[in-house]
Amino acid sequence: MIYFRSDYSQGAHPRILDALIKTNEEHTDGYAMDEHSYHAAEMIKELIGRDDCEVHMMVGGTPTNVITIASALKPFEAVVAPRTAHIYIHECGAVELTGHRVLTVEGVDGKLTPELIDNAWLEFEDDHTVVPKMAYVSHPTESGTVYTKAELEAIRKCCDEHNMYLYLDGARLGAGLTCPDTDLTIQDIARLTDAFYIGGTKNGTLLGEAVVIFDDNINDHYRWMIKQNCGMLAKGRLIGVQFEALLEGGEDSLLYEIGRHENRLAKKLKDGIAACGYEFDGSSTTNQIFPIFPTEMVRELEKDFFFYDWAPAGEGKRVIRLVTSWGSTDEDVDAFIEAIKKF
Repeated sequence: MIYFRSDYSQGAHPRILDALIKTNEEHTDGYAMDEHSYHAAEMIKELIGRDDCEVHMMVGGTPTNVITIASALKPFEAVVAPRTAHIYIHECGAVELTGHRVLTVEGVDGKLTPELIDNAWLEFEDDHTVVPKMAYVSHPTESGTVYTKAELEAIRKCCDEHNMYLYLDGARLGAGLTCPDTDLTIQDIARLTDAFYIGGTKNGTLLGEAVVIFDDNINDHYRWMIKQNCGMLAKGRLIGVQFEALLEGGEDSLLYEIGRHENRLAKKLKDGIAACGYEFDGSSTTNQIFPIFPTEMVRELEKDFFFYDWAPAGEGKRVIRLVTSWGSTDEDVDAFIEAIKKF
C-alpha cells in the first residue's frame, strides 16, 4: 500500500527522531519549562526577526486553535473564517464548545478576503448578535491554496478597520512558505498577524506545534488556558527538542527542506495526472492536490493506494485528496501515475 492519505501518517523525520534519542536520558523541568523549549522559542524569534512576542510549545493543531481563539475572545465575540476552515469543518465544534461562534463565509478558493470580512459585519452588527472579533486564515488553506503578501496585507488593513485580531493557522506552514506561487515570508506573517503557529505534526515531527503570540491581550494568562484546556504536556521538552531539530539553520532548516520536498512531489503528481487528461478541484500548488476521477477508478485505486475520498463531483465522479509528506518518494508518485494510465 502506498500512502497519500495525509502528511502525518508516518512517524518523525529521522533527524528529528535522532534528536529525541540523543536527549532521551536527560532530566529537565516539565511543562515546556526546559532549556530545549526555551531555545526553540529563541530560534523562532530569530527566524521571524521579532523578540516582542511569546512562544508556546503546543501538543497539536486543534488545541492550539481552540486555546488561542478562546484566549483572544470575550464570551460574545466570534471568529470569521472560510467555510472550508479547519476550525469549522474538522475540529468537531471545539471552538464553539468554548462559547465562541465560528462565522463562516464562502471563501475564494479556500481563502478569506477583506470583502468577506466586511460582509460578516453587515450581518452581525448590533447587541443582538455576536461581534466578529477575529479573522482566521490558514497558509496553506484546506484547499491547498496560498496567500500572497498583498492579500494578507489587505486582510490586516481590514482587520484594523474593524478592530479585529488576525490569526494564522500554520499547520502546513512549511509547504506554504516554500510554494513558488506566494511571496509571503514568515517575517511577513509575523509582521501582519496578532498570532500564528508553526506546524510540526504535518511537517515531520511526531507531534507538536509552536504558537507565536504578539498581542498581550491574547497572551494574558495563556499558560493557564493551556492547562485548563488539557493541552499542557508534562514532558513538554519533547516538543522543544523536535522544534530545535526542525528549525536549525533558519530558512535552510528542515522545515523548509520538507516543504520543498513535499511541494516538488505534489507538482510532479499533479502534472502526471493532468497529462492523462484529468481535471482538478481548486487550484492548489502545495502538497495537497484534488484530482477528479470516475468513481469506479477511485475504487480500483483504493486497492493499492491509501488516500482521502474527498467529495462527490457530479454523477459518476469523485474528488479525491492526495497529500505528499516528508516520507513520500518519487517512486510513490511514479507508481500512482502508472496506475492511472491503465484506465
